[in-house]
Amino acid sequence: MTGRIYIDLFLTLDGVAQAPGGPDEDRESGFPFGGWQAPLIGEVDGRSVGEGIAAMDALVLGRKTYDIFASYWPQHTGADAPIAQTFNRIPKYVASRHPLALDWAGTSQLGPDAVADVVALRDKHERIHVIGSIDFVQSLLAAGAYDELSLWVYPVVLGQGKKLFPDGAAPATMTLLERPLVSAQGAVLLRYGPAGEVRTGDMGADDRGL
Repeated sequence: MTGRIYIDLFLTLDGVAQAPGGPDEDRESGFPFGGWQAPLIGEVDGRSVGEGIAAMDALVLGRKTYDIFASYWPQHTGADAPIAQTFNRIPKYVASRHPLALDWAGTSQLGPDAVADVVALRDKHERIHVIGSIDFVQSLLAAGAYDELSLWVYPVVLGQGKKLFPDGAAPATMTLLERPLVSAQGAVLLRYGPAGEVRTGDMGADDRGL
């Protein structure tokens, strides 16, 4: 088996990925805009996210995102909660430098080299999804340890907060995997795959009609 690693994130136009879901999701550094995504969710992005979750067979989370998910999803088990059913059923893996209580059924903690452990999951699962978990996602991106970066980008600028690509992020080139999907609220789904090192050139070196 050769599985694929999918990274799923919600971003603002200025690249902020912090606390899209609710006011108390992540108040680190006094972040005042928790829940910024909620007023902008529509049918198209909601359906797309649901389809992605339904198809996954393993979930990878950083410590903070795990704490949020583990306190919420196990409490929602009804037939009318398909997302909860998937999350509660599939294996879950947590990247953390510190011991943690694995109270959510089906959860395992990754080892000290969590990036290598996630790569090794390709031998056990077909569709491995990493949701949220900004700090750990940055480690995966720096190592090129992913197959698809899925970004729902929303038409809002916050001017502060944790960014997916902060100053000092590892240089990389990506390739667009499919035509972007657009919601009625103006959100855009961008699916990228890794495409190697950054290439540079000189716009004045040839005639491109500019």
